[in-house]
Amino acid sequence: MEHAWDYSIVWKETLNLLRGVLSEQEFRLWFFEVDYYDGSEETLRIRVPSSFVRDQIKQRYQRLIEDKFYELLGRKLLLDFVVEKRSLAQERPVSSSSPQREIPKERPPHPQLRRDYTFENFVIGENNAFAANAALAIAKNPGTAYNPCLIYGGVGLGKTHLLQSIGNSVYGEFQNLKVVYVTAEEFTNEFIASIQNKETHKFKTKYRNVDVLLIDDIHFFMNKTETQEELFHTFNALYDANKQMVFTCDRPVSELKNISHRLRSRFERGLNVDLQPPSFETRYAILKKKIEQKPIHIPDEVITFIAEHVTTNVRDLEAALTKLIAYAELVHRDITIDIAKSQLKDMFTTTKQTNITIDLIQKVVADYFGITQSDLRNKKRTRTVVFPRQIAMYIARELTEYSTTEIGEYFGGRDHTTVMYAIQKIESKMRTDPTLDTIIAQLIREVQEGTK
Repeated sequence: MEHAWDYSIVWKETLNLLRGVLSEQEFRLWFFEVDYYDGSEETLRIRVPSSFVRDQIKQRYQRLIEDKFYELLGRKLLLDFVVEKRSLAQERPVSSSSPQREIPKERPPHPQLRRDYTFENFVIGENNAFAANAALAIAKNPGTAYNPCLIYGGVGLGKTHLLQSIGNSVYGEFQNLKVVYVTAEEFTNEFIASIQNKETHKFKTKYRNVDVLLIDDIHFFMNKTETQEELFHTFNALYDANKQMVFTCDRPVSELKNISHRLRSRFERGLNVDLQPPSFETRYAILKKKIEQKPIHIPDEVITFIAEHVTTNVRDLEAALTKLIAYAELVHRDITIDIAKSQLKDMFTTTKQTNITIDLIQKVVADYFGITQSDLRNKKRTRTVVFPRQIAMYIARELTEYSTTEIGEYFGGRDHTTVMYAIQKIESKMRTDPTLDTIIAQLIREVQEGTK
């Protein structure tokens, strides 16, 4: 019979050491719901509430923790995990300023949230780690930190998944909190209907008496003056009551047009985090995660092939995977690399980058030329600034659907003729200077990858 080892004191002291090297926010984020479980001669096991938390602790802190074990014991001790929610008796008290956490009961699914949009199903990579960790912190303590929060980025990068993950987590963990998820379009349509039916009081009551308000795609509010006014007052009512608000947008707030200044300032008041196109490693991990949920085998070389060729967003990755799985099921054939190349060739040639912002273009160009984004937007007319600015305008026209007038607004309010001149100037230089063509091609690749 294996001898039982009690390492509870070791774990307690290890937590004290971790508090000394981690910020309080980081410590609470990852170790608040972690407890000592049991031990053997060579292993200390801890209880974690989910596979997501386990994977994050393994990736971020396991080596650090095992080093602390060595400091305390003078010998090697390995860390292991048990995924298990704590019982009621194990729940720790929370401060009176925090929402009351209750043990999850059997509840019907939230009518506005997808059940598969959870943190456990969200793959974290360098492109989204900041946003994902912020979302998780909000879900742990809604209304107490990062309020409001705006998550922005192009289509298919996971904004809605993160937003609804917050909703599902709060809905499951805090039985006494009212969670409302709505798209900006639905919010607008409800508001218009309330005016038509003379029931604006019901609309105000619904949205000003929630604990967590999640609004998707706020760029839809552009040009909707009365809806913006209503949202402004709703925002103030919830903010003053310390209620959590999280929004998503397809671009930075600074690039929203025809949004009132005071509403824009509200969106910018809290934490703004962005999602960039996933790296190859993250794309590969996303595909592996999706395949685990399917009753089908896909060779690693096929997964690598898809990850290398679909570089835009998660939605396009899923579309490629869905097409292959459907083919295999319908024709009753195993998926091979040749089949993947044949079935996905059209997708590879037609997939376009749809998540590019002018902010990203300016960042890539500014970094390359060793200047700041502010330089590209201000009135400087030195050679070291004018030339990069013209290149950034050219790339913006090439990679986005913005008009020359809109592009000019992002570059310090310049008029459309200035933008047209810049584009023509770069086109002319490219015809006579082959090195410029190479530089711009490199910058475009970096923008499309979303990394520098």
